[in-house]
Amino acid sequence: MPSSHSAMVVALTLSIGIQDGFDSSLFAACFVLAAIVMYDAAGVRRETGRQGQAINQILQSAIFDGRPISNTEMKEIVGHTPLEVFGGFLLGVVCALVWNI
Repeated sequence: MPSSHSAMVVALTLSIGIQDGFDSSLFAACFVLAAIVMYDAAGVRRETGRQGQAINQILQSAIFDGRPISNTEMKEIVGHTPLEVFGGFLLGVVCALVWNI
């Protein structure tokens, strides 16, 4: 907590908006990039963690049934919660404002 990726792209986007204007094409491109990164952090990467949990449950079930497959568990916490992404967003805003004002 918070998402460092979200913080970085929000700080970049806000800094570009402050320096080049919020109507510039560079700001628009950074805004789209920030939206994609935050969506990925909250959605796609979090779903990967859920899949890891399901696979670990399958492995545990197989071990309890007497058919050991592997003794190594997969990493379950890969993505961020929406709160962590929002925390990264806020941190990015603060960093951009401190840097540019």
